[in-house]
Amino acid sequence: MSPEANSAPRSLAESLRMRDDASLAALLRSRPDLITPVPTDLTQLATRAGTRASVLRALERLDRFALQTAEALAVAPDPASYGTLHGLMAGDTGDPAVAAALPRAVATLREQALVWGDDDRLRLVRTAQELLAPSAQHPSPTGLGPSVQEATSGMSPGRIQEIVACAGLPSTHDSVSAVAALTGLFTDRRKMAKLLSQAPEASREVLSRLVWGPPYGQVTPDPAAHLRWLLDRGLLLPTAPGTVVLPREVALHLREGRAHREPEPRPPAVEPATTHDAQVVDATAAGQAYTALAAVEELLKDWDEGGPAVLRAGGLSVRDLKRTAVALDVSEPVAAFWVELAYAAGLLASDGEADERYAATPAHDEWLELPPAERWARLAQAWLAATRTPGLIGGRDAKDRTLSALGPGLDRSAAPEVRHRVLTLLAGLPAGAAPAADAVLARLRWERPLRGPRPDGEEDLRSRLARWTLAEAELLGVTGRGALSAHGRALLGGTAPGQQAGGARSAGPGDKLPVHHRPAAPAEPPTAAEQAVAAGAAARLLAPLLPEPLDHVLLQADLTAVAPGPLRRPLAETLGVLADVESKGGATVYRFTPASVRRALDAGRAAADLHAFLTAHSRTPVPQPLAYLIDDVARRHGHLRVGAASAYVRCDDDALLNEILADKRSAALRLRRLAPTVLATQTDPATLLEGLRAMGYAPAAESAEGDVLIARAHAHRTPPRTAPEPVPDGPPPPDATLLSAAIRAIRAGDLAATAPRKATGAAPARGELPRTGSAETLATVQAAVLTGEALWIGYVNAEGSASQRVIAPIRVEGGFVTAYDHTADEVRTYPLHRITGVAELEE
Repeated sequence: MSPEANSAPRSLAESLRMRDDASLAALLRSRPDLITPVPTDLTQLATRAGTRASVLRALERLDRFALQTAEALAVAPDPASYGTLHGLMAGDTGDPAVAAALPRAVATLREQALVWGDDDRLRLVRTAQELLAPSAQHPSPTGLGPSVQEATSGMSPGRIQEIVACAGLPSTHDSVSAVAALTGLFTDRRKMAKLLSQAPEASREVLSRLVWGPPYGQVTPDPAAHLRWLLDRGLLLPTAPGTVVLPREVALHLREGRAHREPEPRPPAVEPATTHDAQVVDATAAGQAYTALAAVEELLKDWDEGGPAVLRAGGLSVRDLKRTAVALDVSEPVAAFWVELAYAAGLLASDGEADERYAATPAHDEWLELPPAERWARLAQAWLAATRTPGLIGGRDAKDRTLSALGPGLDRSAAPEVRHRVLTLLAGLPAGAAPAADAVLARLRWERPLRGPRPDGEEDLRSRLARWTLAEAELLGVTGRGALSAHGRALLGGTAPGQQAGGARSAGPGDKLPVHHRPAAPAEPPTAAEQAVAAGAAARLLAPLLPEPLDHVLLQADLTAVAPGPLRRPLAETLGVLADVESKGGATVYRFTPASVRRALDAGRAAADLHAFLTAHSRTPVPQPLAYLIDDVARRHGHLRVGAASAYVRCDDDALLNEILADKRSAALRLRRLAPTVLATQTDPATLLEGLRAMGYAPAAESAEGDVLIARAHAHRTPPRTAPEPVPDGPPPPDATLLSAAIRAIRAGDLAATAPRKATGAAPARGELPRTGSAETLATVQAAVLTGEALWIGYVNAEGSASQRVIAPIRVEGGFVTAYDHTADEVRTYPLHRITGVAELEE
């Protein structure tokens, strides 16, 4: 607070005017919507801070105790003293925990401009009062009803006097004093105890049912005696025909002064549910990280020649998602997660062709060249920042349309913040400690209570995001056995175990906080450079834990090869062509078949190449059955040649052609002999190739020149694509440079708006621009150049935007005035014809 501020503020604008720059910066940082665009002065800032949308957004970001404090102020007298607020929060008996936490809560509300005024005159901003105060349409979260004054506002004076008399109070001359006397009775603890001691047991039972809310009840036109006793004494007041309400003052007496049944000054603790050895956690997470890399690589390999088609409405069809899940050998939700993760990392996208399909991007090839740990860090970074939420896939949007993988409608702007918060809570536990999911959800609900469970019992979005975060972090290898791994901790920036990030110390019972106290400002989001440093640190910690790629396999006599670990990329790619994957896991089993060997021969490999490859990369001798299989397929491979007639088959061995013609399975191919060594058909070459191979032959395709065509898969890539941009959760928090410039502009604009002017016959109203003729404007400016005085001017720029400025003219020439602009804190030149008018400032 400014030292010159000696009187209490009379408005929120005056309260903001009394703040220092650090306090204004804290306000703009906690409510970034106030700075977009930058307000012209503090009055406009206060007006914007009181708008419904801005206040509701600020209330949604309060923790439960700060929100309870605001709710208590909404039912307190306006203005309320700090002592009154403390009584509402702690009750008549007091509560040390509430007393310790209340200064922090009030400071938070003050910082966010939801509360203003000194400790003896605390005021909730009007919009927050309207949102939180109780009404028949919107009951207060406190469960309190209207005050006696509000409930009796439409009651006849005679009925009010009857209630006063029945309550044992002397009659008054008017309704105002009668209501005041009744309020005084209900707020006097001793007198209320005496009055309630006379109540019938059934009457006290009715009050006990209404005391914690809802405070409304139904009565018949002829109420029972115990209800009549309450109605006659104003302990229940009618609000509508057949409806009564428990006055706020009566409820507070029954509650022993507490506005809330259970104040929650402290957040629920996130305690370890299980504890594992830190090395076991890191090893488990590293194993899952390797599995994550393998899953994404296999997904993109499966889509290498062009993936599934894009639906007309965008996204992946349910059938294609099922096929992908089968190919990856995972459940559909897990397959959807890997698909969305690859998309978020920019590794796959739609190709944009007429028959649009999903395919890998050029960035995928660059990603494959990175070391495994760096590839994982790239995926983990994309997951942390992504607003797309795979957990929503399969659900329905607002228009009852199914949400599909890679489709629209999956962005949830709160997802990155929830992911960071969940992992930060895990980072606050000792290494190797895993909390219960319910404890994490309870903590998140305390931190954002307005986004809590829905009335129908369905979990709110933040709770679902938190559950998905815990599951996805385990899938991705950020956590292991529910505990945050060392590389996962580094990914967050290295929060030390046991340290709760992002929280300020609560005031102790003996702390005395002045009006201008502010809690610790929230941490600014990490910059791109900081994220890169964190990702690099995570990759370095993960790298030693990942299995080293092997350059060998173990060949077995049953035509299988066992890879006892991950294989180096060239070996894995070649083996993937030569053999089929039979099973996955810690050791991958490959099976050699005639079709797989033929696939390798079609790709341009000779039999000698295959023998040499297996000999070089097997720790066991090449089994004789495998050698025979390769030689047998190679001997028959290419003996038949298929070309375009529509298609033909030629072979130097006419006996083999006779055998094909005699085979009943060749009837569908409709072959006919053109020459002793040539057969022709109307089917296309591809169909003919597949038909002959199904009959057990090994034909080779040839070109028009008679050369053998090598059937090697062609990778399909999209044009260069950027990863999807996260959808921001409101305006981004301003950085230090923007804050400094904004505060400077607001201060300068406020100086121009509040600078005292000399009284004139036609002084403009506050907020309006000064208006003077051109001759008077020129004369006043010229005089100010000679005297060195400052002037208040109205100015309209080239875009037509009007503003007020305080300038000190230096010279006037050529229709321009050069002056030191106190508003901009620099020397500027203004065209005289754009100045609407001038006014002199007081000394």
